[in-house]
Amino acid sequence: MIRGQCRCGAVRYAIAVDVLPPSYACHCHICQRYSGSAFSQQVIVTESALDVTGPVETYEIVTGDRTSVQRFCATCHTRLYNTNTRRPGVAVVRAGTLDRSEELDCVAHIYTDFRQRWFALPEGAPAWGEAAPPAEFFALLAGSR
Repeated sequence: MIRGQCRCGAVRYAIAVDVLPPSYACHCHICQRYSGSAFSQQVIVTESALDVTGPVETYEIVTGDRTSVQRFCATCHTRLYNTNTRRPGVAVVRAGTLDRSEELDCVAHIYTDFRQRWFALPEGAPAWGEAAPPAEFFALLAGSR
């Protein structure tokens, strides 16, 4: 079981997995604005594996044919995870909310055309200027390079 929480501890969650999943960094402007930093780091898990307790608020973002539902702590407003109508059953968890985030392995970078120029991508790390091809990206995150 992997655990995490928001900044204030009002919302806690557990992910029913035995090991930390691989993470990826998104360098798009939306993630930069959400995180207030150079990129957002996240892990992908099945939504059914995620057990969340505490006061959660939602915010929906509609873009074309998809709706992204963002989940935040209702108390401190930490962005915890989101789901997307294009990928039913998948939750994208903000890596910094994991209790053991310092142990994560960042295996890919997306939307690097928008990265902060001072940030050097790790040599040999898979990276895409915009969105990664879904099959290749999900295979990479599943560990089947």
